[in-house]
Amino acid sequence: MGDKVSVSTDRRYQLTRKVKISTAAENDTLHLEDVLDHANTGRDLDGDKGYVDGEREQRLKAQGWRVHIQRKAQKGKPLSACQERRNTRIARVRARVEHVFATLTQMGGKLLRCIGLDRATFQLTGKAAVYNLRRLCSLKACGVVAF
Repeated sequence: MGDKVSVSTDRRYQLTRKVKISTAAENDTLHLEDVLDHANTGRDLDGDKGYVDGEREQRLKAQGWRVHIQRKAQKGKPLSACQERRNTRIARVRARVEHVFATLTQMGGKLLRCIGLDRATFQLTGKAAVYNLRRLCSLKACGVVAF
């Protein structure tokens, strides 16, 4: 049995804003709206190819989000050069989220010595909080004072 971690990360400071932990059996795309932080002043949503869903995109746009989800090629029909450039622009922003997961991996990753989703949620949320504290120390050392 495993767990999945979905996070929402601040683009500017790379701080984790929201975390959603679920069982590995659940699809990642179900957690997109759970990790969206409506208090965030940045309304850009950058997602990978797995989140492509026209109905969801329309719903999020109606809620005021600027949706930037990578496109995936159809079978036998490759992406155009324009779509490839768009995917690359989105991937650069999404790479910041991968830094969060890399740091969580350095802290032991998702390896937990517990049974149950509640305990896993507690431990993984704690790791995300420790990540934010480490990131805050790093930002302070770089001279970033006001948030």
